Amino acid sequence: MKRKIVFLDVDGTLIDYEAKCPDSAKEAVRKAREAGHKVYICTGCSKAEILQRDLPALDGMIGGNGAYVEDDGQVVMHQGLTAQQTRDIVDWCRKRGLGLYLESNAGMFCDDNMIVQGPEAMVKYTMGKGADLSQAKDSSSQFLSQMIHLPYEDMGRDDVNKISFILSAYQDHLDSATRFPDLIANTWGGKGEHALYGDLGPEGITKKHAIEVLLTHLGADAADTISFGDAKIDLSMFELCAYNVAMGNGGPEIKAAADLVTADVNDDGLYKAFESLGLFEPAESGAARL
Repeated sequence: MKRKIVFLDVDGTLIDYEAKCPDSAKEAVRKAREAGHKVYICTGCSKAEILQRDLPALDGMIGGNGAYVEDDGQVVMHQGLTAQQTRDIVDWCRKRGLGLYLESNAGMFCDDNMIVQGPEAMVKYTMGKGADLSQAKDSSSQFLSQMIHLPYEDMGRDDVNKISFILSAYQDHLDSATRFPDLIANTWGGKGEHALYGDLGPEGITKKHAIEVLLTHLGADAADTISFGDAKIDLSMFELCAYNVAMGNGGPEIKAAADLVTADVNDDGLYKAFESLGLFEPAESGAARL
């Protein structure tokens, strides 16, 4: 098999919704890399959040939904929000009473409202992904413990990849897109109008664009790429990559767009897909299965 370049979403794909990486997923990544294939994560998380996760060794990462690209420790691209854009978003959320956190490679920085609203929102998020109440509370506590509280006057940072904020209603997301037409507005943490969070990031930043930047850096061809995802935000990866896999726990949009639907993240879904696609075979040898 010709060497493949694999892109993995993180939450719901490489790790479960309690931020645990199954041993089988770690083994799949290890065996694929030992066979000569390259494996990168492609996630909405920023580097500071990723460094707190128990992940296998990787060839690099795409973070912030495409704002940050790293290959073997080298920063290939980093395009974040300006300090003024960050301040404007903070002020807008503050006026609406929406808890927020700044996603930076230096850390996740939250405001007063996030401290109050965050526990309930994260419990809803985790329970919506199948956890029971006890598991959801533990996951919420762990996630929020990673955040650094900043007073309002210190939130105009110039190192922010994107900003996530708690939705009081889906209209908050729609209004954010209208208020900040020069930015990209997304939602996460739920389905359709039941999304729990909105986020705002730099214009032109998508997972697809970041993969294009990385492939140019590597001198590689999109024909040799495989992507794995579980949510609507991963569809931009699917637009570019040659072969696309949806997790069994994924939503209907991602499954409909996939070439293969594998098992759930906690049912060895990643390992089963890697094996069926021949990613444990040495690169440049064996019959291609794609």
